[in-house]
Parts: sequence; structure tokens; C-alpha cells
Amino acid sequence: MNSIYQTALGSEFDRLHPQIQRRFGFSSADRVAAVGRGIMHQIWHGRFYTLPFLYLGTWRRIMFPEYGRDVPFTIENYAYRDSLGRETVTWLRTFQTRRPRRFDAYMIYSPSRHKIVDYLGTHQHLAVDIDLSVDPRGGLRLRSGQQRFYEGILGFRFPMFFSGIADVCEWYDDASARFKIEVSVNNKTWGPLFGYNGSFEVEWKPTAEAQIPQHARPVRDERRE
Repeated sequence: MNSIYQTALGSEFDRLHPQIQRRFGFSSADRVAAVGRGIMHQIWHGRFYTLPFLYLGTWRRIMFPEYGRDVPFTIENYAYRDSLGRETVTWLRTFQTRRPRRFDAYMIYSPSRHKIVDYLGTHQHLAVDIDLSVDPRGGLRLRSGQQRFYEGILGFRFPMFFSGIADVCEWYDDASARFKIEVSVNNKTWGPLFGYNGSFEVEWKPTAEAQIPQHARPVRDERRE
């Protein structure tokens, strides 16, 4: 079974570096998990007036206001079928800042939208369209687009004045034999909000769906995409 990223990229998936293909090419049928451990060389945030956005994000593990250099972190990627039967891949990032922070996301492929949809946070309140492309290093670039907020019967397009556009790139560096990642989140009005860059190694763990830890699943699955 193809991964959600293979489905979204189509033939472009073959242009990825072999290690990036492996990292983004597994599905729930493969019964493995990728657990990365490494160092965030820099975690940064925007000017003082961006801090309310970041503090609000900590409520549902979306963003956070801490900053630092050479911060240990882990990234956990599990592939499983959610309660709605959708193939899902977790992005669970834990940063060992002065106060440890988590940044959680759950990605699916949406046939109706013809792209990846990224549910951010513990309760999948925010659904974000993701455009994928292959960068010149054979890395995978993910760029966020339209965002929608869902809670109970509420559902509306989230105003970008209160959010940001995320640009994520992950690639493999042959010289250091490590994965590298760079993330920046920017708002048209407020400027740079948040970001980080670092490197890590990946451990592949045999993991049946029943073995996926409870902390790797959201509090609820949102049906709307």
C-alpha cells in the first residue's frame, strides 16, 4: 500500500533521496514506526507582539513561545488507520526546552481535496491543506495553505490574520548521515512567528497498530477535512 505522501506526490516521489523515500514511504501496512532523535540547532520566535499567538498555541500543542540553541528533541512518526478508517501519519515533536514542549500533528490524504490535510493539535481543531514538492537536494518540502477550524457544529475558514503560513523542508545529508529539518512560520501582517532548524537520526521500530502508544493518538478524530 502506498503511503499518503506517495499518493500525493505521484511520480515525483521517485525524485526524493532514497532515505527520504524510506522516511515518507511507509504506511500502516508496514507495521513500523520512525522515531528520530537529535538536536534543534536553533528554535526562534518573532517579535514580542507575536508571543500571544504562540502562548495560545501551547493550549493544544500547536506552537510555543520558548527559544534556544542546541535543544534535544524527538520526532515520532506512526502510521495507522484512525477511527474513521483513514490512513494517518503522526508528527509528534517534543522539544526539551526549559519547559518541555510538544508540537502535534496528524496527516491524512484527502481524495476530495486531492492533497494532504494536516490536523494540528491534540483535538484536531485546525485542518490545514498541505502542498508537497521535491527540493533540489531530494528533500521533501511541505507548505501550508488554506486553514479551517472545527469544533462541535462549528466549521469555518480560519482567518490568516490570526495564523501563519508554514514552510517545512526535510532532507538527508549524506556527509553527516543525518536527516535535517528546517521550519518557518510567517504571518503576512505580523511577520515571522516561529521556527526551528536541526538534525537527527532515525530508529526504525517494528510496531503493530495495537502497539502504537496512546500518546500518539489525538484526543478526538475530526471527520471534516
